Amino acid sequence: MATVKETFSRYDTADYLETEEDIAAYLTACAAEDDPALFLAALGDVARARNITQLAAKTGLTRMGLYKALSGTGNPSFATVSKVAHALGLKITVAAA
Repeated sequence: MATVKETFSRYDTADYLETEEDIAAYLTACAAEDDPALFLAALGDVARARNITQLAAKTGLTRMGLYKALSGTGNPSFATVSKVAHALGLKITVAAA
């Protein structure tokens, strides 16, 4: 009996964030979970989808600093999150729960 070896490719959400609508829906869904770490990780996915090196240049932050800040374990200031959102062409809004 022959054993079939399965191969899997690496899954990265950033590969599927192709349109502005995709990005908005993804960030909205993550924000609805009320989990800051999840939202920051999602923002990191969006940053990678939109070229984190160019984003670093636009924000004045280092590429590694962005990776760290936007990881699920990062703890960026609101100013950093705001800079990233602005550089991505996003607007942060607040709505009543």
